[in-house]
Amino acid sequence: MESVLRYLDWTAVGLALLGGLLFLLLLEIFRLNSSRSRSPPGPRPLPFVGNLLQILNDPMALIRSMPKYGEISAVYLGRDITFVLNSLSAVKEAFIQNGTVYAGRAPFAILDWITNGNGILMAQYGNSWKQQRRFALHTLRNFGLGKKTVEERVAEEAQYLIKEMLKQEGKPFYPIHPIMNAVSNIICSIVFGDRYEYDDKRFAKLLEILNENIQLAGSSVGRIFSLVPFIKHFPGPHQKVWKNANSLMNFIHEVVEEHRKTLDPENLRDFIDAYLVEMSKQQSNEDSTFHEENMIMSTADLFLAGTDTTAATLRWGLIYMMDHPDVQERCHEEIVRVLGFDRYPCMDDRARLPYTHATIHEIQRCADLVPNTIHMTTQPTQLRGYHIPKGTKVMPNLTAILTDREHWKHPDTFNPENFLDEKGQFSKNDHFLPFSLGPRVCVGETLAKAELFIFFTSLLQRLKFSWPPGAPRPNMSGVIGIVRAPFPFSTICHSRETAH
Repeated sequence: MESVLRYLDWTAVGLALLGGLLFLLLLEIFRLNSSRSRSPPGPRPLPFVGNLLQILNDPMALIRSMPKYGEISAVYLGRDITFVLNSLSAVKEAFIQNGTVYAGRAPFAILDWITNGNGILMAQYGNSWKQQRRFALHTLRNFGLGKKTVEERVAEEAQYLIKEMLKQEGKPFYPIHPIMNAVSNIICSIVFGDRYEYDDKRFAKLLEILNENIQLAGSSVGRIFSLVPFIKHFPGPHQKVWKNANSLMNFIHEVVEEHRKTLDPENLRDFIDAYLVEMSKQQSNEDSTFHEENMIMSTADLFLAGTDTTAATLRWGLIYMMDHPDVQERCHEEIVRVLGFDRYPCMDDRARLPYTHATIHEIQRCADLVPNTIHMTTQPTQLRGYHIPKGTKVMPNLTAILTDREHWKHPDTFNPENFLDEKGQFSKNDHFLPFSLGPRVCVGETLAKAELFIFFTSLLQRLKFSWPPGAPRPNMSGVIGIVRAPFPFSTICHSRETAH
Protein backbone atom coordinates (compact mmCIF):
# COMPACT_ATOMS: atom_id res chain seq x y z
CA MET A 1 0.00 0.00 0.00
CA GLU A 2 2.85 2.41 0.90
CA SER A 3 4.53 1.86 -2.48
CA VAL A 4 1.22 2.51 -4.26
CA LEU A 5 0.76 5.79 -2.34
CA ARG A 6 4.32 6.82 -3.19
CA TYR A 7 3.59 6.11 -6.87
CA LEU A 8 0.39 8.14 -6.73
CA ASP A 9 2.20 11.03 -5.00
CA TRP A 10 4.86 11.22 -7.71
CA THR A 11 2.22 10.99 -10.39
CA ALA A 12 0.38 13.91 -8.80
CA VAL A 13 3.57 15.93 -8.57
CA GLY A 14 4.38 15.20 -12.20
CA LEU A 15 0.90 16.15 -13.35
CA ALA A 16 1.04 19.34 -11.29
CA LEU A 17 4.39 20.30 -12.82
CA LEU A 18 3.16 19.53 -16.32
CA GLY A 19 0.00 21.53 -15.71
CA GLY A 20 2.05 24.43 -14.37
CA LEU A 21 4.33 24.38 -17.40
CA LEU A 22 1.36 24.28 -19.77
CA PHE A 23 -0.21 27.18 -17.92
CA LEU A 24 3.03 29.22 -18.17
CA LEU A 25 3.26 28.37 -21.88
CA LEU A 26 -0.33 29.46 -22.53
CA LEU A 27 0.25 32.62 -20.49
CA GLU A 28 3.40 33.40 -22.52
CA ILE A 29 1.57 32.76 -25.81
CA PHE A 30 -1.22 35.10 -24.71
CA ARG A 31 1.30 37.76 -23.66
CA LEU A 32 3.18 37.40 -26.95
CA ASN A 33 0.01 37.65 -29.06
CA SER A 34 -1.11 40.69 -27.06
CA SER A 35 2.28 42.36 -27.56
CA ARG A 36 2.32 41.61 -31.31
CA SER A 37 -1.18 43.04 -31.78
CA ARG A 38 0.08 46.44 -30.54
CA SER A 39 3.48 46.31 -32.24
CA PRO A 40 4.87 46.61 -35.79
CA PRO A 41 4.85 43.48 -37.97
CA GLY A 42 7.82 41.13 -38.03
CA PRO A 43 8.90 37.49 -38.12
CA ARG A 44 6.83 35.23 -35.84
CA PRO A 45 8.58 34.76 -32.47
CA LEU A 46 8.57 31.61 -30.36
CA PRO A 47 7.45 31.66 -26.71
CA PHE A 48 10.22 32.64 -24.26
CA VAL A 49 13.06 32.73 -26.86
CA GLY A 50 11.44 35.04 -29.44
CA ASN A 51 13.43 35.13 -32.71
CA LEU A 52 16.65 34.05 -31.02
CA LEU A 53 16.95 30.81 -33.01
CA GLN A 54 16.81 32.76 -36.30
CA ILE A 55 19.40 35.20 -34.96
CA LEU A 56 21.74 32.40 -33.86
CA ASN A 57 21.30 30.59 -37.19
CA ASP A 58 21.92 33.54 -39.56
CA PRO A 59 21.77 37.04 -38.04
CA MET A 60 22.47 38.85 -41.32
CA ALA A 61 19.65 37.01 -43.12
CA LEU A 62 17.22 38.13 -40.43
CA ILE A 63 18.46 41.74 -40.54
CA ARG A 64 18.21 41.82 -44.36
CA SER A 65 14.67 40.42 -44.25
CA MET A 66 13.27 43.12 -41.93
CA PRO A 67 12.43 45.78 -44.61
CA LYS A 68 9.78 43.47 -46.14
CA TYR A 69 7.67 44.15 -43.03
CA GLY A 70 7.71 47.92 -43.60
CA GLU A 71 9.58 51.04 -42.50
CA ILE A 72 9.20 49.93 -38.88
CA SER A 73 9.22 46.26 -37.91
CA ALA A 74 9.69 44.23 -34.75
CA VAL A 75 11.91 41.37 -33.65
CA TYR A 76 12.00 39.64 -30.26
CA LEU A 77 15.32 39.06 -28.51
CA GLY A 78 14.14 36.58 -25.93
CA ARG A 79 10.94 37.97 -24.41
CA ASP A 80 11.83 41.62 -25.15
CA ILE A 81 10.62 43.41 -28.26
CA THR A 82 13.04 45.43 -30.38
CA PHE A 83 11.70 48.06 -32.80
CA VAL A 84 13.66 47.94 -36.07
CA LEU A 85 13.82 51.12 -38.17
CA ASN A 86 14.29 50.12 -41.82
CA SER A 87 14.27 53.48 -43.63
CA LEU A 88 16.40 56.60 -43.48
CA SER A 89 13.36 58.80 -42.84
CA ALA A 90 12.32 56.71 -39.81
CA VAL A 91 15.90 56.69 -38.45
CA LYS A 92 16.21 60.47 -38.86
CA GLU A 93 12.85 61.07 -37.20
CA ALA A 94 13.99 59.06 -34.21
CA PHE A 95 17.72 59.76 -33.89
CA ILE A 96 17.90 63.34 -35.18
CA GLN A 97 14.53 64.94 -34.39
CA ASN A 98 14.22 63.13 -31.03
CA GLY A 99 17.85 62.26 -30.41
CA THR A 100 17.89 62.29 -26.60
CA VAL A 101 14.81 60.05 -26.45
CA TYR A 102 16.66 57.31 -28.36
CA ALA A 103 20.11 57.93 -26.85
CA GLY A 104 19.93 55.13 -24.30
CA ARG A 105 22.12 52.07 -24.68
CA ALA A 106 20.33 48.72 -24.64
CA PRO A 107 21.62 46.40 -21.91
CA PHE A 108 24.19 43.94 -23.25
CA ALA A 109 24.64 41.56 -20.34
CA ILE A 110 28.10 40.22 -21.14
CA LEU A 111 29.54 43.72 -21.73
CA ASP A 112 27.68 45.21 -18.77
CA TRP A 113 29.29 42.48 -16.66
CA ILE A 114 32.71 43.72 -17.78
CA THR A 115 32.14 47.50 -17.81
CA ASN A 116 29.86 47.78 -14.76
CA GLY A 117 28.24 50.80 -16.44
CA ASN A 118 31.49 52.78 -16.67
CA GLY A 119 33.16 54.32 -19.71
CA ILE A 120 31.48 55.65 -22.85
CA LEU A 121 30.42 52.90 -25.25
CA MET A 122 28.16 50.88 -22.95
CA ALA A 123 27.29 53.59 -20.41
CA GLN A 124 23.64 54.52 -20.07
CA TYR A 125 22.48 57.94 -21.21
CA GLY A 126 22.91 60.32 -18.28
CA ASN A 127 25.31 62.61 -16.47
CA SER A 128 28.27 60.20 -16.46
CA TRP A 129 27.96 59.38 -20.17
CA LYS A 130 27.64 63.07 -21.07
CA GLN A 131 30.69 64.08 -19.01
CA GLN A 132 32.88 61.23 -20.28
CA ARG A 133 31.93 61.67 -23.94
CA ARG A 134 32.34 65.46 -23.82
CA PHE A 135 35.74 65.16 -22.16
CA ALA A 136 36.90 62.49 -24.62
CA LEU A 137 35.92 64.58 -27.66
CA HIS A 138 37.53 67.73 -26.25
CA THR A 139 40.75 65.92 -25.30
CA LEU A 140 41.05 64.04 -28.58
CA ARG A 141 40.75 67.33 -30.44
CA ASN A 142 43.44 68.85 -28.24
CA PHE A 143 45.76 66.02 -29.20
CA GLY A 144 45.27 66.43 -32.91
CA LEU A 145 41.97 64.85 -33.90
CA GLY A 146 40.91 66.48 -37.15
CA LYS A 147 44.23 68.30 -37.50
CA LYS A 148 47.26 67.90 -39.76
CA THR A 149 49.30 66.40 -36.92
CA VAL A 150 47.15 63.26 -36.87
CA GLU A 151 47.22 63.01 -40.67
CA GLU A 152 51.02 63.10 -40.57
CA ARG A 153 51.01 60.44 -37.85
CA VAL A 154 48.78 58.16 -39.95
CA ALA A 155 50.89 58.71 -43.08
CA GLU A 156 54.05 57.86 -41.15
CA GLU A 157 52.47 54.71 -39.66
CA ALA A 158 51.31 53.67 -43.14
CA GLN A 159 54.96 53.51 -44.22
CA TYR A 160 55.75 51.24 -41.26
CA LEU A 161 52.82 49.04 -42.30
CA ILE A 162 54.02 48.83 -45.91
CA LYS A 163 57.52 47.93 -44.73
CA GLU A 164 56.08 45.22 -42.46
CA MET A 165 53.96 43.75 -45.25
CA LEU A 166 56.89 43.73 -47.68
CA LYS A 167 58.72 41.38 -45.31
CA GLN A 168 56.28 38.78 -46.67
CA GLU A 169 56.48 39.94 -50.30
CA GLY A 170 55.44 37.21 -52.73
CA LYS A 171 54.37 34.82 -49.93
CA PRO A 172 50.85 34.22 -48.61
CA PHE A 173 50.32 35.81 -45.19
CA TYR A 174 47.42 36.59 -42.87
CA PRO A 175 47.25 40.40 -42.64
CA ILE A 176 45.19 40.84 -39.45
CA HIS A 177 48.09 41.55 -37.07
CA PRO A 178 50.02 44.17 -39.09
CA ILE A 179 46.80 46.02 -39.96
CA MET A 180 45.50 45.98 -36.37
CA ASN A 181 48.91 47.05 -35.05
CA ALA A 182 49.15 49.95 -37.50
CA VAL A 183 45.63 51.24 -36.81
CA SER A 184 45.99 50.73 -33.06
CA ASN A 185 49.24 52.72 -33.02
CA ILE A 186 47.33 55.85 -34.01
CA ILE A 187 44.88 55.75 -31.10
CA CYS A 188 47.70 54.52 -28.81
CA SER A 189 49.78 57.60 -29.66
CA ILE A 190 46.84 59.80 -28.64
CA VAL A 191 45.69 57.84 -25.58
CA PHE A 192 48.94 56.30 -24.28
CA GLY A 193 51.42 58.71 -25.87
CA ASP A 194 53.29 55.87 -27.58
CA ARG A 195 53.25 53.42 -30.48
CA TYR A 196 54.17 49.71 -30.41
CA GLU A 197 56.49 47.83 -32.73
CA TYR A 198 55.01 45.08 -34.89
CA ASP A 199 57.22 42.46 -33.21
CA ASP A 200 56.17 43.44 -29.67
CA LYS A 201 54.83 40.07 -28.50
CA ARG A 202 52.91 41.42 -25.51
CA PHE A 203 51.10 44.03 -27.60
CA ALA A 204 50.43 41.43 -30.31
CA LYS A 205 48.78 39.23 -27.67
CA LEU A 206 46.73 42.21 -26.47
CA LEU A 207 45.44 42.83 -30.01
CA GLU A 208 44.65 39.14 -30.37
CA ILE A 209 42.50 39.03 -27.22
CA LEU A 210 40.85 42.33 -28.18
CA ASN A 211 39.75 40.84 -31.50
CA GLU A 212 38.70 37.60 -29.79
CA ASN A 213 36.53 39.44 -27.26
CA ILE A 214 34.78 41.51 -29.92
CA GLN A 215 33.85 38.32 -31.78
CA LEU A 216 32.86 36.33 -28.67
CA ALA A 217 30.76 39.09 -27.09
CA GLY A 218 28.67 39.53 -30.24
CA SER A 219 28.37 35.82 -31.01
CA SER A 220 25.99 33.18 -29.63
CA VAL A 221 28.08 33.26 -26.43
CA GLY A 222 26.98 36.84 -25.75
CA ARG A 223 23.36 36.21 -26.78
CA ILE A 224 22.99 33.16 -24.54
CA PHE A 225 24.59 35.12 -21.67
CA SER A 226 21.96 37.83 -22.16
CA LEU A 227 19.19 35.25 -21.65
CA VAL A 228 20.75 33.59 -18.60
CA PRO A 229 23.29 36.03 -17.07
CA PHE A 230 23.57 33.97 -13.88
CA ILE A 231 25.91 31.62 -15.83
CA LYS A 232 28.66 34.13 -15.03
CA HIS A 233 29.11 32.09 -11.84
CA PHE A 234 29.80 28.91 -13.82
CA PRO A 235 32.54 27.75 -16.24
CA GLY A 236 32.06 28.32 -19.95
CA PRO A 237 33.29 30.34 -22.96
CA HIS A 238 31.96 33.55 -21.33
CA GLN A 239 34.75 33.23 -18.76
CA LYS A 240 37.23 33.70 -21.63
CA VAL A 241 35.62 37.11 -22.30
CA TRP A 242 36.07 38.05 -18.62
CA LYS A 243 39.69 36.85 -18.59
CA ASN A 244 40.53 38.74 -21.81
CA ALA A 245 38.89 41.92 -20.50
CA ASN A 246 40.92 41.71 -17.31
CA SER A 247 44.14 41.38 -19.33
CA LEU A 248 43.27 44.59 -21.20
CA MET A 249 42.34 46.41 -17.97
CA ASN A 250 45.59 45.32 -16.32
CA PHE A 251 47.58 46.60 -19.29
CA ILE A 252 45.84 49.99 -19.13
CA HIS A 253 46.26 50.13 -15.33
CA GLU A 254 50.02 49.61 -15.71
CA VAL A 255 50.22 52.42 -18.28
CA VAL A 256 48.20 54.71 -15.96
CA GLU A 257 50.56 54.01 -13.04
CA GLU A 258 53.59 54.84 -15.22
CA HIS A 259 51.89 58.11 -16.20
CA ARG A 260 51.21 58.99 -12.56
CA LYS A 261 54.91 58.73 -11.74
CA THR A 262 55.98 61.07 -14.57
CA LEU A 263 52.96 63.40 -14.78
CA ASP A 264 53.68 67.08 -15.48
CA PRO A 265 50.37 69.01 -15.37
CA GLU A 266 51.92 71.82 -17.39
CA ASN A 267 52.97 69.50 -20.24
CA LEU A 268 50.27 66.98 -20.99
CA ARG A 269 51.37 64.17 -23.26
CA ASP A 270 48.16 62.27 -23.99
CA PHE A 271 44.60 61.38 -22.97
CA ILE A 272 45.66 59.61 -19.77
CA ASP A 273 47.64 62.66 -18.58
CA ALA A 274 44.64 64.88 -19.30
CA TYR A 275 42.33 62.52 -17.41
CA LEU A 276 44.60 62.39 -14.35
CA VAL A 277 44.66 66.19 -14.22
CA GLU A 278 40.87 66.34 -14.64
CA MET A 279 40.42 63.85 -11.78
CA SER A 280 42.52 66.08 -9.57
CA LYS A 281 40.50 69.18 -10.52
CA GLN A 282 37.17 67.45 -9.87
CA GLN A 283 38.03 66.00 -6.43
CA SER A 284 35.85 68.52 -4.58
CA ASN A 285 32.93 68.22 -7.03
CA GLU A 286 30.29 65.84 -5.67
CA ASP A 287 28.68 65.44 -9.12
CA SER A 288 31.96 64.51 -10.80
CA THR A 289 32.14 61.21 -12.66
CA PHE A 290 35.91 61.41 -13.08
CA HIS A 291 37.26 58.51 -11.07
CA GLU A 292 39.63 55.57 -11.54
CA GLU A 293 37.03 53.12 -12.90
CA ASN A 294 35.76 55.58 -15.50
CA MET A 295 39.31 56.46 -16.53
CA ILE A 296 40.27 52.81 -17.11
CA MET A 297 37.03 52.00 -18.96
CA SER A 298 36.97 55.20 -21.07
CA THR A 299 40.57 54.51 -22.09
CA ALA A 300 39.65 50.91 -22.96
CA ASP A 301 36.66 52.14 -24.99
CA LEU A 302 38.81 54.52 -27.02
CA PHE A 303 41.45 51.83 -27.54
CA LEU A 304 38.82 49.30 -28.65
CA ALA A 305 36.79 51.66 -30.84
CA GLY A 306 39.93 53.17 -32.34
CA THR A 307 41.39 49.82 -33.31
CA ASP A 308 38.96 47.11 -34.37
CA THR A 309 36.45 48.93 -36.55
CA THR A 310 38.97 50.65 -38.83
CA ALA A 311 41.21 47.58 -38.96
CA ALA A 312 38.23 45.37 -39.93
CA THR A 313 37.23 47.86 -42.66
CA LEU A 314 40.75 47.81 -44.12
CA ARG A 315 40.71 43.99 -44.13
CA TRP A 316 37.39 44.08 -46.01
CA GLY A 317 39.09 46.56 -48.35
CA LEU A 318 41.86 44.07 -49.20
CA ILE A 319 39.25 41.39 -49.94
CA TYR A 320 37.30 43.66 -52.29
CA MET A 321 40.50 44.80 -54.03
CA MET A 322 41.63 41.21 -54.60
CA ASP A 323 38.12 40.31 -55.80
CA HIS A 324 38.05 43.33 -58.13
CA PRO A 325 41.59 43.75 -59.55
CA ASP A 326 40.24 46.21 -62.15
CA VAL A 327 39.14 48.55 -59.34
CA GLN A 328 42.50 48.10 -57.59
CA GLU A 329 44.39 49.00 -60.79
CA ARG A 330 42.23 52.05 -61.47
CA CYS A 331 42.79 53.30 -57.90
CA HIS A 332 46.54 52.75 -58.19
CA GLU A 333 46.76 54.58 -61.52
CA GLU A 334 44.80 57.55 -60.14
CA ILE A 335 46.95 57.71 -56.99
CA VAL A 336 50.26 57.55 -58.88
CA ARG A 337 49.05 60.10 -61.43
CA VAL A 338 48.27 62.59 -58.64
CA LEU A 339 50.84 61.74 -55.96
CA GLY A 340 53.57 59.82 -57.73
CA PHE A 341 55.47 57.32 -55.56
CA ASP A 342 57.21 59.75 -53.23
CA ARG A 343 54.52 61.96 -51.71
CA TYR A 344 52.38 60.67 -48.86
CA PRO A 345 48.62 61.20 -49.18
CA CYS A 346 46.72 63.69 -47.01
CA MET A 347 43.03 64.46 -46.58
CA ASP A 348 43.25 67.43 -48.98
CA ASP A 349 43.95 64.92 -51.77
CA ARG A 350 40.43 63.46 -51.62
CA ALA A 351 39.04 65.94 -54.15
CA ARG A 352 41.81 65.02 -56.62
CA LEU A 353 41.34 61.27 -56.07
CA PRO A 354 37.58 60.89 -56.67
CA TYR A 355 37.68 57.24 -57.75
CA THR A 356 39.85 56.20 -54.79
CA HIS A 357 37.65 58.23 -52.44
CA ALA A 358 34.54 56.55 -53.89
CA THR A 359 36.14 53.11 -53.56
CA ILE A 360 36.81 53.64 -49.84
CA HIS A 361 33.17 54.66 -49.32
CA GLU A 362 32.00 51.59 -51.26
CA ILE A 363 34.16 49.35 -49.06
CA GLN A 364 32.49 50.87 -45.99
CA ARG A 365 29.03 50.44 -47.52
CA CYS A 366 29.58 46.78 -48.40
CA ALA A 367 31.47 45.99 -45.19
CA ASP A 368 28.37 47.08 -43.24
CA LEU A 369 30.45 46.95 -40.09
CA VAL A 370 27.88 47.60 -37.34
CA PRO A 371 24.57 46.14 -38.59
CA ASN A 372 23.04 45.46 -35.17
CA THR A 373 23.71 48.41 -32.87
CA ILE A 374 20.78 48.62 -30.46
CA HIS A 375 19.67 51.77 -28.62
CA MET A 376 17.07 52.18 -25.90
CA THR A 377 14.42 54.83 -25.28
CA THR A 378 15.03 57.10 -22.29
CA GLN A 379 11.33 58.05 -21.98
CA PRO A 380 7.95 57.03 -23.45
CA THR A 381 7.51 58.20 -27.02
CA GLN A 382 5.51 57.84 -30.24
CA LEU A 383 6.88 56.89 -33.65
CA ARG A 384 4.80 56.50 -36.81
CA GLY A 385 1.66 55.73 -34.79
CA TYR A 386 3.29 53.22 -32.45
CA HIS A 387 3.57 53.81 -28.72
CA ILE A 388 7.10 53.00 -27.51
CA PRO A 389 7.47 52.68 -23.72
CA LYS A 390 10.54 53.90 -21.84
CA GLY A 391 13.32 51.29 -21.87
CA THR A 392 12.32 49.79 -25.24
CA LYS A 393 15.11 48.56 -27.53
CA VAL A 394 15.32 50.33 -30.91
CA MET A 395 17.65 49.27 -33.73
CA PRO A 396 18.46 51.43 -36.77
CA ASN A 397 18.71 48.92 -39.61
CA LEU A 398 21.83 50.34 -41.26
CA THR A 399 22.04 47.26 -43.50
CA ALA A 400 18.69 48.14 -45.08
CA ILE A 401 19.70 51.79 -45.51
CA LEU A 402 23.08 50.91 -47.04
CA THR A 403 21.39 48.62 -49.59
CA ASP A 404 18.16 50.55 -50.26
CA ARG A 405 17.29 49.77 -53.90
CA GLU A 406 15.65 53.15 -54.44
CA HIS A 407 18.75 55.14 -53.48
CA TRP A 408 21.76 53.14 -54.73
CA LYS A 409 22.69 52.51 -58.35
CA HIS A 410 24.20 49.10 -57.51
CA PRO A 411 22.76 48.13 -54.09
CA ASP A 412 23.75 44.44 -54.12
CA THR A 413 27.18 44.53 -55.74
CA PHE A 414 30.54 46.15 -55.00
CA ASN A 415 30.81 49.11 -57.37
CA PRO A 416 32.48 52.50 -56.65
CA GLU A 417 30.07 54.03 -59.19
CA ASN A 418 27.62 54.22 -56.27
CA PHE A 419 29.59 57.29 -55.16
CA LEU A 420 30.41 58.87 -58.53
CA ASP A 421 28.35 61.28 -60.64
CA GLU A 422 28.09 61.39 -64.43
CA LYS A 423 31.34 63.37 -64.63
CA GLY A 424 33.30 60.86 -62.55
CA GLN A 425 33.42 63.16 -59.53
CA PHE A 426 32.75 62.01 -55.99
CA SER A 427 29.08 62.27 -55.04
CA LYS A 428 27.72 62.08 -51.50
CA ASN A 429 24.75 59.89 -50.67
CA ASP A 430 22.50 60.61 -47.67
CA HIS A 431 21.99 56.86 -47.21
CA PHE A 432 25.67 56.38 -46.39
CA LEU A 433 25.60 55.98 -42.58
CA PRO A 434 28.53 53.75 -41.54
CA PHE A 435 29.03 55.75 -38.32
CA SER A 436 25.30 55.91 -37.46
CA LEU A 437 23.87 59.31 -36.43
CA GLY A 438 22.38 61.20 -33.50
CA PRO A 439 23.83 61.69 -30.00
CA ARG A 440 25.45 58.22 -30.07
CA VAL A 441 27.27 58.80 -33.36
CA CYS A 442 30.80 57.33 -33.38
CA VAL A 443 33.18 59.45 -31.25
CA GLY A 444 36.11 58.69 -33.54
CA GLU A 445 34.41 59.34 -36.89
CA THR A 446 36.89 62.06 -37.90
CA LEU A 447 39.88 59.88 -36.98
CA ALA A 448 38.43 56.82 -38.75
CA LYS A 449 37.90 58.79 -41.97
CA ALA A 450 41.51 60.02 -41.93
CA GLU A 451 42.87 56.55 -41.19
CA LEU A 452 40.83 54.82 -43.88
CA PHE A 453 41.75 57.31 -46.58
CA ILE A 454 45.46 57.60 -45.78
CA PHE A 455 46.11 53.92 -44.99
CA PHE A 456 44.16 52.65 -48.02
CA THR A 457 45.67 55.18 -50.43
CA SER A 458 49.19 54.53 -49.14
CA LEU A 459 48.81 50.76 -49.47
CA LEU A 460 47.52 50.92 -53.06
CA GLN A 461 50.14 53.52 -53.96
CA ARG A 462 52.98 51.16 -53.10
CA LEU A 463 51.59 47.60 -53.09
CA LYS A 464 49.59 45.23 -55.26
CA PHE A 465 47.41 42.62 -53.54
CA SER A 466 46.23 39.31 -54.97
CA TRP A 467 44.74 36.03 -53.81
CA PRO A 468 47.21 33.19 -53.18
CA PRO A 469 46.90 30.60 -56.01
CA GLY A 470 44.07 28.20 -55.26
CA ALA A 471 43.06 30.00 -52.06
CA PRO A 472 39.34 29.70 -51.31
CA ARG A 473 37.40 32.94 -51.13
CA PRO A 474 36.26 33.63 -47.55
CA ASN A 475 32.57 33.48 -46.66
CA MET A 476 31.38 37.03 -47.39
CA SER A 477 28.70 36.89 -44.69
CA GLY A 478 31.51 37.71 -42.30
CA VAL A 479 31.91 36.92 -38.60
CA ILE A 480 29.11 38.64 -36.69
CA GLY A 481 30.48 39.93 -33.40
CA ILE A 482 30.12 43.44 -32.04
CA VAL A 483 31.35 44.38 -35.52
CA ARG A 484 30.97 42.39 -38.73
CA ALA A 485 34.53 41.30 -39.48
CA PRO A 486 35.80 39.22 -42.41
CA PHE A 487 36.63 35.57 -41.91
CA PRO A 488 40.39 34.86 -41.77
CA PHE A 489 42.05 35.07 -45.18
CA SER A 490 45.53 35.21 -46.68
CA THR A 491 46.87 37.66 -49.25
CA ILE A 492 49.99 38.09 -51.38
CA CYS A 493 51.53 41.53 -51.83
CA HIS A 494 54.11 42.80 -54.30
CA SER A 495 55.92 46.13 -54.41
CA ARG A 496 54.58 48.46 -57.09
CA GLU A 497 57.91 50.33 -57.26
CA THR A 498 59.71 47.18 -58.33
CA ALA A 499 57.17 46.68 -61.09
CA HIS A 500 57.61 50.26 -62.29
